[in-house]
Amino acid sequence: MSEWLDEIDYDKLINKHLRGVVVDALKIAQDQGLPGENHFYITFKTDFPGTEVPEMLKIQYPDTMTIVLQHQFSDLSVNDDNFSVVLTFGGIPHTLVIPFNSITYFADPYAKFGLSFNMEDNNDAAKLEKLEKEMQQNTQAVPAEVISIDSFRKK
Repeated sequence: MSEWLDEIDYDKLINKHLRGVVVDALKIAQDQGLPGENHFYITFKTDFPGTEVPEMLKIQYPDTMTIVLQHQFSDLSVNDDNFSVVLTFGGIPHTLVIPFNSITYFADPYAKFGLSFNMEDNNDAAKLEKLEKEMQQNTQAVPAEVISIDSFRKK
């Protein structure tokens, strides 16, 4: 951690580590399938940067969408920042790519376990990610510009 902090944001720390629970659960499903009767309900923001869903689903679910990983899914792949999975809609298989920061709710009803995530933190992360990508894409020599990080902080 190279950033100097004025205070510790415990909400962000908790959110980050609870997301790790989601990542670990998905890795278990990736490596061995879902054990027993476990299954996942995952609600995510369809308009979040990096989310990839078929256009027909974006039209039907412009803000949020819930998927169920239980019996009929394939090619689950867990990466550093997202996971991808193949689900069938209208008889046609589609690959969805879902960033972990886009997830607003994760549950395993069989285990009576659920997590809700604060989207304010996710939006801050998305803004920072977008800004970093824009800065990386800008390869021309442009005079430096000072950007206030106050807009990314919780008020």
